[in-house]
Amino acid sequence: MALQFYVITPPSSSKSLSLSRYIAPRAPNNSHLSSRFRCFSIPVTWEQTVPRRSEHFQYQPTIWDYDFVESLESSFAGEAYTDKTEKLKEDVRIMLKKADGSLAQFELIDVLERLGIGHFFQEEINTSLNRIYSYKDKFLKDNLYAAALTFRIFRQHGFQVSEDVFKVYVDETGKFKESVCQDVKGLLSLYEASHLVAGGEKILDEAISFTRKHLKDHLDKGIIDPNLAAQVSRSLEIPMHWRMLRSEARWYMDVYEKEKNMNPSLLQLAKVDFNIVQATLQTDLRNMSRWWRNLGVATKLTFARDRLVESFLWSVGIAYEPQYTRCREWLTKVMNFVLIIDDIYDVYGSLDELELFTDAVERWDHKAMDKLPYYMKICFLALYNTTNEMAYDILKEQGWDILPYLTKSWANFIKAMLVEAKWFNTGYTPSLQEYINNGWLSSSGSVFLVHAFFATNQKIHSEVLEGLDKNHDLLHCSSMMFRLSNDLATSSAELERGDVASSIFCYMREANASEADARKHIRGIIMDTWKKMNRSIFESPFDSAFVNIGINLARTSLFIYQYGDGLGVEDSQSKEHILSLIVNPVEVELNK
Repeated sequence: MALQFYVITPPSSSKSLSLSRYIAPRAPNNSHLSSRFRCFSIPVTWEQTVPRRSEHFQYQPTIWDYDFVESLESSFAGEAYTDKTEKLKEDVRIMLKKADGSLAQFELIDVLERLGIGHFFQEEINTSLNRIYSYKDKFLKDNLYAAALTFRIFRQHGFQVSEDVFKVYVDETGKFKESVCQDVKGLLSLYEASHLVAGGEKILDEAISFTRKHLKDHLDKGIIDPNLAAQVSRSLEIPMHWRMLRSEARWYMDVYEKEKNMNPSLLQLAKVDFNIVQATLQTDLRNMSRWWRNLGVATKLTFARDRLVESFLWSVGIAYEPQYTRCREWLTKVMNFVLIIDDIYDVYGSLDELELFTDAVERWDHKAMDKLPYYMKICFLALYNTTNEMAYDILKEQGWDILPYLTKSWANFIKAMLVEAKWFNTGYTPSLQEYINNGWLSSSGSVFLVHAFFATNQKIHSEVLEGLDKNHDLLHCSSMMFRLSNDLATSSAELERGDVASSIFCYMREANASEADARKHIRGIIMDTWKKMNRSIFESPFDSAFVNIGINLARTSLFIYQYGDGLGVEDSQSKEHILSLIVNPVEVELNK
């Protein structure tokens, strides 16, 4: 497969397109990819006679001014603040060492990770957990809170630990003892731990319903400490394990600051690092804004969503750490193309056009686009050039030809989109299972994860490549979460504008159910999918870094769609997320 780039220009008054030649640097000698790029002339007839669904529906323009986006700048960039964090990090390492093997150590690990600074101490944390895990009596069984915290920390870090640690709190009928009902802190700890259930674990399943009921009761009575009540309320809305990490860190800073045992060094490190990372994110976003404007696709395909800033927020949810700049850039580009292609297949393209576009992507051949209408040529060549450039960068730097993996992920996504378009055009409503079997691919989740894998310098060997090629449970489940959370947020609006049926509508039709019952059923599938994905934490060929990226895709999906369509509608909630995580720094007073 030759790696080629083509540049297309808009139709001139003579209604023809010209292609300029692009010659890339020579590829490594061990490559079978061509380092020369041919150029062609493509005639175009600029006519539009096909009726479009978009004539009856139009997305709103972006609310973000790109001049504003490209003016973002942080005072926390530079060595001055980095030097400050080094001193704070040394203080934390001393704390970790002093608390070795105690409840205080597990609490410290939990606080570090919730504040978003656990990655600084990953080596120390892993060393400590490996040592404690080797103990015969590894769990802190003094109370429910300690046992649940220990269990959760171990599972989060990929250790296979048994639910049997909670048997002491369960009676002979398998129900939790009423004696623990008044322990609000213990109930919350058990509630959070139980959401790392990996399927077939009856005690943890029971724990979820038991703790939810009693935590709600305590909230209704209104006698909990306000700071603890805020945590309970947030967890009942969405458990900690399901939350987008960057958002959780920003929220937890405010909660931790009110804790009686708050450590000022931890809080200051968290705030300073948040702002330092934000400075990196702003640089990345400025670069992406320039790329997007120079690409010019949004100005040519005005029927499609222009959501550059929201796309970048999505990438931050999946990989926020400073070293993942390339990953954020790739995923931002992927999301922009996903949105455009989704709008082509859902609201703009005719079925004949969609079949031609699908064929072009599947063949990954510039010749296949000869029959495409102008707007599809624009989209195809932008996708083609961008993807080839990604593959070329990895080939040049690492010697790996990743193009087949990238193009296959795009082809699978687009073929699934074509299936949905055919359903719509024939008025066919699939069964829920038929919809889901196709929907996890049409979610585009696997496209994100394949790109993220190669953008983050993961260890490449035959087992992980097979996992990517055959869509391991990690990819399948996180993509399923993407699909179902999207459906819960957008199904009503999609039906109103005449889009394809969602999982909710399919179940309503199949089971003759109400929308409320259908939503409940889909939430049940989401819970089951989490269980299956949780097992990937400790049963996966992938390194923990990529496992976390996969889980972060699911978390980000829930975050973006928690209050509605966070990509289609730039509402106040979506705007607030971007302002708090990317634009506005955290207020922090630095100790001298």
